[in-house]
Amino acid sequence: MTGIGFGTWAWGNQLLWGYRPERDDSELRATFSSAVAAGLRLVDTADSYGTGHLNGRSEELLGQCLTGLEASSRANLIVATKLAPFPWRLGRRGLLKAFQASRQRLRGQLDRVQLHWSTARYAPWQERPLLDGLADLVEQGEVRELGVSNVGPQRLELLHNHLAHRGVRLASVQVQLSLLAPEPIRAGGILDVCRNLGVEVLAYSPLALGVLARRPGWTPADATLLRSGLFRRLLPGSLTLRQAMADMAQARGVNQVQVALNWCRAHGTCPIPGFRRPAQVEDAQQALSWNLTQQERNLLDQLSRDCPVRMPDNPFQSA
Repeated sequence: MTGIGFGTWAWGNQLLWGYRPERDDSELRATFSSAVAAGLRLVDTADSYGTGHLNGRSEELLGQCLTGLEASSRANLIVATKLAPFPWRLGRRGLLKAFQASRQRLRGQLDRVQLHWSTARYAPWQERPLLDGLADLVEQGEVRELGVSNVGPQRLELLHNHLAHRGVRLASVQVQLSLLAPEPIRAGGILDVCRNLGVEVLAYSPLALGVLARRPGWTPADATLLRSGLFRRLLPGSLTLRQAMADMAQARGVNQVQVALNWCRAHGTCPIPGFRRPAQVEDAQQALSWNLTQQERNLLDQLSRDCPVRMPDNPFQSA
């Protein structure tokens, strides 16, 4: 079974997560400390995390948290960020300034750099030079590992083979994966490709932005406008699935969050749920103490396939 990492998309995001620095920052720091104490090793962020004038806030907060760690604890962490291939970031050096800015916000600790999304659908000529520039940084010893995100199986094979020809290892790929976004697990999908290539799969949004954590009968209360709309769309159609998750959790003495995370782990991926509170770290830590049975996984697979609602696709996901 794989481990569990954690993401920091919500850190600085006002639009989707209602971030307020005066209210949230101290709890986010406590959450990070809890995650490190729990032995979670991978923390993921991005240079575009943080809305409006708070752009880059996630990396900045994470850098502050890292500064307070002992050297031994920092050495055990894999700090990963994603750099956005904005239209003005062009050529082999197009991400160099972004990389340097991210490393500065992260107080010098940046272990894995990732291309945030594929440009294959709208500017295929932009992608490979940017990736080559990141591979240059690996070869120069500026960063240890290289990953990609929102890349489909066909594109992944092309990029992997290109990097392999250069002698640069592709460490990971991030894709949206949850019981409400099961496309990657289909036969011939990206999970099969990654198993063949030896590339780690990081499953983002494993809780479907919180939908899969909601027990049957729950209604949105204090969610942001965007998340409330998502809840209204997905909660009714996912009731049968969530009821089965609740029953499974009750029988084991756990909760739905742990069931959702362990479904991702059962498929050989490393889920990276977003953390905002120490209690969420406890769920991840407890999920690592048990595994789904084959029968439980098969039941959830079937319910996921039969579920009439799905998480919205990422528009930048390539084929």
